[in-house]
Amino acid sequence: MTTQVALVGGTGKLGGIIHRVIDETEGFEVGRVLTSRSSVDELDGAGLVVDASTPSVSIDIVRAAVERGTNVLVATSGWSAERIALVRPLVEAAGTGAVFIPNFSLGSVLGSALAAAAAPFFGSVEIIEAHRETKIDSPSGTAVRTAELVAQARADRGPIDAPHADQRARGQQVAGVQVHSLRRPGVVARQDVILSGAGESLTITHDTIVSADAYAPGIRLSLPFARDARGVFVGLESMIDIGIGHAP
Repeated sequence: MTTQVALVGGTGKLGGIIHRVIDETEGFEVGRVLTSRSSVDELDGAGLVVDASTPSVSIDIVRAAVERGTNVLVATSGWSAERIALVRPLVEAAGTGAVFIPNFSLGSVLGSALAAAAAPFFGSVEIIEAHRETKIDSPSGTAVRTAELVAQARADRGPIDAPHADQRARGQQVAGVQVHSLRRPGVVARQDVILSGAGESLTITHDTIVSADAYAPGIRLSLPFARDARGVFVGLESMIDIGIGHAP
């Protein structure tokens, strides 16, 4: 049986990649493409909602999908742990599934997991993320998720050293981690997690170099998982065993 997908934001860059992957994936079909201005009534009858809209619209899409008893795969950036907590009770009460993927790149997930594994051994952790100038939100969802994983991994060690965090030039604090965002042409997506201790530094870098095709394997993995999920899941690490542990 083919799952009919309502793809929100299907005319954007990421939405276009998702559309292509769905077309190539057996058992899934794009039944309708919505923009950020479409009525949520167009979600009626979908077997799965895939949201690649904008941060300001995404929460309404998730709520509308849950109200219809439809599972939702969220590819839109801007979903912090605090924001996910707002919709978690709705998802659990409805008995549906909501899967939030900050980044569909497998390499990005590994980079975040490596940063979390290393975080307890270093007192200082900072994140620098760069995207093309057209990305409308900052920090990126990947940076937010990485910071949250780092903070969880250091729960028994206490807060990260973040001197002068009140100064605007020090970036934005996410879960106690300083995050710095660059928006410039010539970049697809790059994240550096810099961990520092006495006399040494470790930098974990993930770079999407040529195109966004790096996201296709993660999208293919996420579609059946999101269709069958019950409850709330965050990140590709929810569906793959990367062998070095991860925070829930």
